[in-house]
Amino acid sequence: MKNLKTIAITTVCAIAFISCKKENAADKISTENIEAAAVRDASADKFPVITWDKTEHDFGTINQGDVVSTRFSFKNTGDKPLVIVNIKGSCGCTVPNDWPRNAILPGESGSFGVKFNSRGKKGQNNKSVTVTCNTEKGREVVKVKVLVNVPEGAAKKVIKK
Repeated sequence: MKNLKTIAITTVCAIAFISCKKENAADKISTENIEAAAVRDASADKFPVITWDKTEHDFGTINQGDVVSTRFSFKNTGDKPLVIVNIKGSCGCTVPNDWPRNAILPGESGSFGVKFNSRGKKGQNNKSVTVTCNTEKGREVVKVKVLVNVPEGAAKKVIKK
């Protein structure tokens, strides 16, 4: 049994050793591939660029429980089509919606909405919305801020220990 294992291992090693060929990688390079790579690399530094109408929106003062919304508009001022992969708020109270799902060509514009729900919030709130896209940075961030007023007589949470 031990001899059979030794023979099997030796056979596998011999086959692996024999099947390895020494190939020169330079022989596989063709001038057509070099030219195609040069064209690709020349345009690799061109990206879509998002130019915002605003990067921050101030909702001002609202009452606790209010839901407010705004829109962020932008233009693709870059050289390539802009593709938005995802837009996400920094917490569940800040919800982006209605963003373009198709590529935005250079020179074209787009927008998306952001809703802020002030339920359970109080005081100054600063939230961010991250746009994941194919710009050079890969992420763009816009912000919303709001001062949430808690009206007199509003129920306060009682924490029992």
